[in-house]
Amino acid sequence: MSGKDILIIENLADFERKINRDSKPYDINLMVMPGTLEDKHKHVDPEKGIQALRRQFNLLYIFLGGVHDVYLGADYRWLQPNDLVIVPENMVYASRNINNCKGYCMHFKTEFIQPLLQKQFLHEFGYFDMEAEHVINVSAEESKLIQQSFRDIITEYERFSPEKDYLLRNYIHILLLRIREIYRPHVKQINETASNATKVANRFKNLLQKNFIEIRKVEQYASMMHVSPKHLSDLVKEATGKTPRQMINDVILLESKVLLGSTDKSITAIAHELRFEDQSHFSHFIKQQTGSSPVELRKNL
Repeated sequence: MSGKDILIIENLADFERKINRDSKPYDINLMVMPGTLEDKHKHVDPEKGIQALRRQFNLLYIFLGGVHDVYLGADYRWLQPNDLVIVPENMVYASRNINNCKGYCMHFKTEFIQPLLQKQFLHEFGYFDMEAEHVINVSAEESKLIQQSFRDIITEYERFSPEKDYLLRNYIHILLLRIREIYRPHVKQINETASNATKVANRFKNLLQKNFIEIRKVEQYASMMHVSPKHLSDLVKEATGKTPRQMINDVILLESKVLLGSTDKSITAIAHELRFEDQSHFSHFIKQQTGSSPVELRKNL
């Protein structure tokens, strides 16, 4: 699927207006947008949450409390206090349940921080890779360090200074380094303690996220992973509580919502882009998954 056929929120001004429903004027050339979850979520409809979308900028936040679930590509989970959430640019992200959230967050474009780096952004901060672990639960002490970095960024963002961009870059760099310091031992422990079922499920999710447009059969993924379909199904079910078939459907549905909710493409065009045989098959899939027709679903997004 080409980039033009999916929801792309290109700038932070559009995000604040369309998703956070913030009517304040923002510079369309914004490269950084820090804040608190309390402020950013105050206009989000708790009945609808945040619709499925892709951003052309990165998102970081530390979740401190409230009700918040997230779809991150093929992964879905409920957040816990002191969860650090990392959302790389262009990753599909959505939330159906948001209420009374507390924490700190920041959107930023990669090119804003790149001038400070000796290597490419992803080489320096691999936790923004699409296949990295994107939610880690940090300790209370680690959370305090991250919160302080966010507060420093917010303070500098709100202060007038002729050196504002330079200072912001450096404060953001400090936050990214702090997260890297905290992230590495957590991920090492996650990998060392992960069961075989979890490792297989994670590999399946990564393959699914890359290939779901073209590959829809569990048997095909099993072949790619050199295991039997039954073995794959058993392990994925053990690790996630869902079958591979359910996860494939979830990812297709999420991408369908991206297209239905944020483009004016016809139902037929969307069915074609998602490789359904025709509009009828696509409509049947949406009805089966949501109880609504594509037209009804689009109205409610």
